[in-house]
Amino acid sequence: MPVRHRWAVVNTPPDVVEILWRVHNDPAGGHEDALAHLDELSLALSLAQGQHHQLALLDRWLAQGEALGGWKIGMTSGANRNSMGDGVRPFGFILASRILTSGDRLSVATLHRGQVENELCFLIGGELGAGATAADAYHAVEAALPAFEINQKRLPAGATAGLRVADDLSNWGIVIGDLATAPQRLQDLTVTLSDTEKAIEVVQSDGHIDDHYESLAILANTLAQYGHSLKPGQYVITGAYGKTAFAPGTYTGHFDQGIGSVTVHLDP
Repeated sequence: MPVRHRWAVVNTPPDVVEILWRVHNDPAGGHEDALAHLDELSLALSLAQGQHHQLALLDRWLAQGEALGGWKIGMTSGANRNSMGDGVRPFGFILASRILTSGDRLSVATLHRGQVENELCFLIGGELGAGATAADAYHAVEAALPAFEINQKRLPAGATAGLRVADDLSNWGIVIGDLATAPQRLQDLTVTLSDTEKAIEVVQSDGHIDDHYESLAILANTLAQYGHSLKPGQYVITGAYGKTAFAPGTYTGHFDQGIGSVTVHLDP
């Protein structure tokens, strides 16, 4: 079981947020000089500072009329598991306008660089905050959904962990399928990522990803340290199964145990 990491409270230098804001709004805009400066600023950037920067970025989106649609928890699966430290599970935000439905189309040219990732999503039905346990998380879940995370690679390769957190852990948005009853046991869940007619990856939960309800509890406890909580109506993604780089095509993720499938079309 991952350790619950305590995050320190720190201030947010505005120049980091300003550069990230520009890159988020125009990822293909040729920000080489700004990104080089951002890389210098990030050398001493802690994970806690990264979370504060990220929330400042969220505030900018909210000031522009966006709404918060949910959250992600990072570093829970595969090769990325514990890559920022044992038990360190940073969070990211999801904008409501970027919660798409199965069968929607996206443009590779607009998204710039990135990848699609199969992730199990949960619709929250009851508030979860400080002191939440895995059992609390299970009872707070209204439904499970098959989903894709759309990850947009905005930073140069080798960016520091603190900067990756500040950049919202590469999240652009999510694509969700139909609501399904959330199984109590997910250790045996098998997820298949396919491109049109062929399977790209088939992955089983056991040994690959943290317990999903424990992840929800850790996320709720971490958010509480920053004045947030998981609220009814929010969607939460909990870690990658299969993943593939952006390329035109039709991608499907199938989740067994009655959870179902989700599809996204990537146009040129």
